[in-house]
Amino acid sequence: MDIINIHPIEINPIGIVHSLQQDTAGMPINGQQASIEIFPEYAGGLKRIEEHSHLWILSWFHQANQKVIETVPRKVNPNAPVYGVFGIRTPGRPNPIGLSLVKLDQIQGNQLIVQNLDAIDGSPVLDIKPYYEQDIIFSPRAPYIRPQQKEMRRQIFRTEALLHHQEECEGLLLAIRMALIVEEELGKLNSPDLLVSVAGSACLADTIQGLTRARVANPPRFHFVESEDNMLVRWKKGARELKFVPKHTSFTKEELNILSDEELFNIDCSSHFIF
Repeated sequence: MDIINIHPIEINPIGIVHSLQQDTAGMPINGQQASIEIFPEYAGGLKRIEEHSHLWILSWFHQANQKVIETVPRKVNPNAPVYGVFGIRTPGRPNPIGLSLVKLDQIQGNQLIVQNLDAIDGSPVLDIKPYYEQDIIFSPRAPYIRPQQKEMRRQIFRTEALLHHQEECEGLLLAIRMALIVEEELGKLNSPDLLVSVAGSACLADTIQGLTRARVANPPRFHFVESEDNMLVRWKKGARELKFVPKHTSFTKEELNILSDEELFNIDCSSHFIF
């Protein structure tokens, strides 16, 4: 097709974002809670939208630099390599269309209250599409851009864990603490050669499986034996192995947030791994 004959595309916003975040610099890596106001002439498009728990929001990054073609994801890690904008979700790009997978919390007339929206106050909303069950790819292949700051890694793991497990329980918090250590020592959790064996609660196993995207077959990376009394989690990548045993049978949420790794776990790096 001759590019000269392609006519300009006209897009009319269907709504606008209202949030406390006024600029892109302060936007959390996992987005924020916000309100999306749908303009009255498009309000009919919201009919039955409450049947969905999650939505894709397409917005316009009105503060973005549209002349960017290559960039470094400095907000995540300034030491990361250069990427073309079509291989990364940077806001600066020729057509700065934002894409957010949000959780729909509530509907107030023509207002949608959502979680995890990556769009600042005043951003035009271009479209809303429902998230369907078949949208999921459980174990995708993607480049690993490791956040430089540990707190950003913690935020990402927490968001992923909650999206998968849906409850902030003891097992989820234990899994996140382990994941931070394992990621530091063994690298990317969604790695095809990272094997995981869990003896423990169903909540712990479910969260670990969600964080690692490890399947029980094709290929086999995940093994689980339910045990409420004796927790043991083993991780193996190549010749390196990590074994976690908690120092107590149970922890409060506060303890899981404030105790050091040494106070939470006995960590063995030399045990033989059986998968």
